[in-house]
Amino acid sequence: MRTLSGIQPTGNLHLGNYLGAIRNWVRMQDDMPGEKLYFLADLHAITVHNDPAELTANTREMAAALMAAGIDPEKAILFNQARVPAHAELAWLLFCTARIGWLNRMTQFKEKSGKNREGASVGLYAYPVLQAADVLLYQTTHVPVGDDQKQHLELARDIATKFNLDTGTETFTLPDPTIPPTAARIMSLRDGNAKMSKSDPSDMSRINLVDAPDTIMAKIRKARTDAEPLPSEVAGLQDRPEAKNLVSIYAAMADESIHDVLSRFAGQGFGSFKPALGELLVETLRPIATRLNQLKADPAAIDAALEAGAARAAALARPTLDAAYSALGLCR
Repeated sequence: MRTLSGIQPTGNLHLGNYLGAIRNWVRMQDDMPGEKLYFLADLHAITVHNDPAELTANTREMAAALMAAGIDPEKAILFNQARVPAHAELAWLLFCTARIGWLNRMTQFKEKSGKNREGASVGLYAYPVLQAADVLLYQTTHVPVGDDQKQHLELARDIATKFNLDTGTETFTLPDPTIPPTAARIMSLRDGNAKMSKSDPSDMSRINLVDAPDTIMAKIRKARTDAEPLPSEVAGLQDRPEAKNLVSIYAAMADESIHDVLSRFAGQGFGSFKPALGELLVETLRPIATRLNQLKADPAAIDAALEAGAARAAALARPTLDAAYSALGLCR
């Protein structure tokens, strides 16, 4: 059993990243059998323009954030793609297996390119093939995915199947999706119908893992809500997206069900609930922020951890890459 997940190095992690993915990575690292690989998708980041110095800084900061949140480079393999050239090598081999029609059906390119499809990079169009290489390179058996990534994992399975059939080999393992049972979908503090995102121009829309306690309390205090008290049943949150979001954040942070949270706060207004939520966030995130600031002060240690992880990842990748070259009749 081998599990793999990746995240783009886009700067500060926020609460949505932590509750939606990172906390589950930590739990998988500690509870699931087999090897776990967690990588920073810096090759994916360059499908759009990046300032080189900023990308380097973001990669280090994201690595530090993952370690601060609980990823242990001794227990899991933590690395960035660019340190393992086999990702790019295998991607080219798979470009020659993937079909244009398959990529034309990828919905995320349409969303990310917007009205400027002709001006988008080839990388933005074809990055699902690199994603397939990321997964197939390590004979990955399980990939934690959200609903928005299921289509990409299906593409990886299609590419692996076609490659194996075309070459008459069993070069690649077909990975299975896993939906983490505790993954939380966290929405903006300013709009309960929009995901919490770093791209939102308003910093008040999100809780960053590095936010100071006073900042966290202020953001929660100013979070959009409605005038109604909290209901006693989950059904009472229907058509109340901002209220549902804040209750969902509390439930996720406290490792409780929404029903349990409502049982405790039913009938209370947000004047009572928000301070309780803010205090819970402050106390839970405080050790992460402290550790993150310590790690950021020592970039050489971050680089050493990534280099060590990349060496382990490269050793795992080598047999698969060699097998793929051999299956295609390529002499090396």
